[in-house]
Amino acid sequence: VQLQAFGGGLVQPGGCLRLSCAASGSIIGIRAMDWYRQAPGTQRELVATTTAGGSTNYADSVKGRFTISRDSAKNTVYLQMNSLKSEDTAVYYCNAEILASGRLWSSYWGQGTLVTVSS
Repeated sequence: VQLQAFGGGLVQPGGCLRLSCAASGSIIGIRAMDWYRQAPGTQRELVATTTAGGSTNYADSVKGRFTISRDSAKNTVYLQMNSLKSEDTAVYYCNAEILASGRLWSSYWGQGTLVTVSS
């Protein structure tokens, strides 16, 4: 099983970006799909999460600005980020709880994609 994240880049304050993360492999099922971020010198923090049933939850710092969504048919999770601030600068990681063929439910991480918010 692999998770590949895309969509990071350089954006000006107030701008927007859309991250995507696709899971591939011998996948039988996916439960939660999440986005985390880690800024230099800080711990990794949970940004947003979505369950298989479509429930979502957000860190207070991104509520009203970020939207997480998923396409279950494509095993893909998205993070739409609007009104970006300099403090959103970080490496963003996707995470998913996946049941793969021949394995137990396990947590998998994507490789991270850098988002830089700067003028």
